[in-house]
Amino acid sequence: MTHSPPKAFGQMPPPRGMDWSNGALSGPDGEDWRVPISELEQRQSRTAEAIAKAGQSSIWVQDPVDMYWLVGNRQTGGVHVHANGMVTQYVRNSLERAIFESGEADSPHQIVAHPRMSALSEVIGDSPALQLGRMPASDATFMQSKLGNGGDCTQLLWTLRENKTDWEIERMKESGEIQRQMFDVIKEKGREGITEIELAAAADEVSRAAGFAGHIRMRKWPMDCERVVIASGSAGAVPTFFDSAVGATGPHPLAALGAGFKRIGKGEPVIVDIVHVHRGYVADMTRMFSVGPMDDIWNQRLSDMDEIARAVQNSLARGDHCSEAWNIGHRLAVEMGHGEHLMGQGQNQAKFLGHSIGLELDETPVVAAGFDRPLAIGGTMAIEPKVIHPDGAIGVEDCWVRTSDGMECLSSGENFPLWTEW
Repeated sequence: MTHSPPKAFGQMPPPRGMDWSNGALSGPDGEDWRVPISELEQRQSRTAEAIAKAGQSSIWVQDPVDMYWLVGNRQTGGVHVHANGMVTQYVRNSLERAIFESGEADSPHQIVAHPRMSALSEVIGDSPALQLGRMPASDATFMQSKLGNGGDCTQLLWTLRENKTDWEIERMKESGEIQRQMFDVIKEKGREGITEIELAAAADEVSRAAGFAGHIRMRKWPMDCERVVIASGSAGAVPTFFDSAVGATGPHPLAALGAGFKRIGKGEPVIVDIVHVHRGYVADMTRMFSVGPMDDIWNQRLSDMDEIARAVQNSLARGDHCSEAWNIGHRLAVEMGHGEHLMGQGQNQAKFLGHSIGLELDETPVVAAGFDRPLAIGGTMAIEPKVIHPDGAIGVEDCWVRTSDGMECLSSGENFPLWTEW
């Protein structure tokens, strides 16, 4: 059946006196950074088809990342998507901004004022599946008390978002270009005696000026990540809470990840892992630096990691399951003598060699055991083999999209050296 909200909650134009054409909500030089209407139409259509295929009647979306992907804004409230294709966004605040950012009169969905929670079930006329994998237990219990228990739609949305459109791929390439500028600054500013965090600040300045909003979205609770990890020498071996190869010291115990106050010494390996987010889309890349030459052992380890990265890349390109790409990379690392140091040491070893990226840093699938499916055409992956030793860390990372022709690099790839000497 078809549902329509009561007239009292009908879509409203922006209030008089609000000038939405003055460039306040635009990118640099007035560039329109809204998600194109065609993108929203395509995403909403795919979502409705997936809902119907799953045997559900509708879903209720209120996670800000999934909401942005679906309707082009992240205002407070929720989005009701019905299997019949009808999409309605219920907004608490800001209604007028939601209308503007979703395309105004051309918006492919209805945008209406959010009713009182006691009336929401009657207004939407359905018991939708909720994002139970996204919400705190208290919120999930509350929403189920209002809308009923229509199931969970978390994985449905995550799966839909795995296949990136051409528009999304272009945003990720732009993210990689800005990230390259951050590495250029690292190359320019690095020297003996500079602190890791001073170097990170120089890269941050480039990113902020290009539009980085200060957020790196993650799925895994507590969804907390530092975007410029710089670890020199022994700092690269410091373990932390984060599920990755390199944690580093961070500036203090609550921010126990990323660049700290250690001063960079001569000859020690300096690993630089930078995440940039452009218009919501992630780029992730790692390169090595040193003041003067590194010992030959570090150069050999870097060469080995590059070989493993290429092996994983080739495996994904030919359509192997992500679990098989992990097996290939891990087996190669063991043969090279890195088994006890791959992606960490001892109990702190991370069990992956690549993670999908998009609007979030930790999307699916992952190059790890258990992901018995390929990276789909249009899937985007950061491949990042690294080895950790007590006196430092070394590795390489670039972002890729799988196309019908293989793997295409979204970050700097061969255009920025794996190792740079200051």
